[in-house]
Amino acid sequence: MLDYAHLAALAAVVRTGSFERAAQQLNVTPSAVSQRVKLLEERLGAVLVVRGQPCTATPAGQHLCRHAEQVALLETSLRRTLPGLQPDSAPATLRIAVNADSLATWFVAAMAGTEGYLFDLVLDDQDHSADWLRRGEVVAAVTAHGRPIQGCDCHPLGALRYIATASPAFRDRWFPDGFTAAAAARAPCLVFNQKDRLQALWLRQALGTEVQPPLHWLPSSQAFVDAALAGLGWGMNPEALAAGHLDAGRLVALRDHPLDVPLFWQQSRIVDALLRDVTRAVLRAARATLASPEAPARP
Repeated sequence: MLDYAHLAALAAVVRTGSFERAAQQLNVTPSAVSQRVKLLEERLGAVLVVRGQPCTATPAGQHLCRHAEQVALLETSLRRTLPGLQPDSAPATLRIAVNADSLATWFVAAMAGTEGYLFDLVLDDQDHSADWLRRGEVVAAVTAHGRPIQGCDCHPLGALRYIATASPAFRDRWFPDGFTAAAAARAPCLVFNQKDRLQALWLRQALGTEVQPPLHWLPSSQAFVDAALAGLGWGMNPEALAAGHLDAGRLVALRDHPLDVPLFWQQSRIVDALLRDVTRAVLRAARATLASPEAPARP
């Protein structure tokens, strides 16, 4: 059997990045934390922590940290559903996968709509965030995958609406004769990272052909807006972030052809009792911001 005091010490070291901060969190001495991690490594015959600034987990250490986090969540869930158990005063830490544009537009409101939780967010593209849930590395995910993952409940959230935007000067320089395939192949385009397929998808829908424009790589939702405003390139910006700039004329839509990306909230059933308040807050925040499938496009 594993010693869960030792597991808690390992998880705290990895989460905080140092033995000293882990000791403060656990209210013990740094030497006690070091001894617990050492005993766990000797028990398993494997190195679990790479000592450094910060300390990081080895693959074996990562597996054990996930196990410790899952056990802690299960115990917290039990305390909330079985009145005979002593309630835990410490807030539960929820590890959730979410795409950057949701975080920049509506997910913070969902987090603020809850109480008694700490959040550990993993950022990934909406087409890949569900993989974290499949691997058991998070308890919930905002994802573009609408088919329920095994052991999870799936809730539709609405669609995150994107608009192909650029500055008026950029449009006039690169698209003086309109948004054509030939012009799009020359005009610099903004891309979030290698997983980002939104611009390619929109180009295919808007032009009916494959186009390979020159690319700027900007892994930040706000940088996307800022780069478009600065005339660096064009890109698919969430309507919620671009609306004020569009109304003021600082940005223009390259075509009256928005792209709606349906999103879903998938959560593990194992900790359903613990996530009920979070799920309600997520659904409420999403439906206040995201477009419904039949919502009209922005004029």
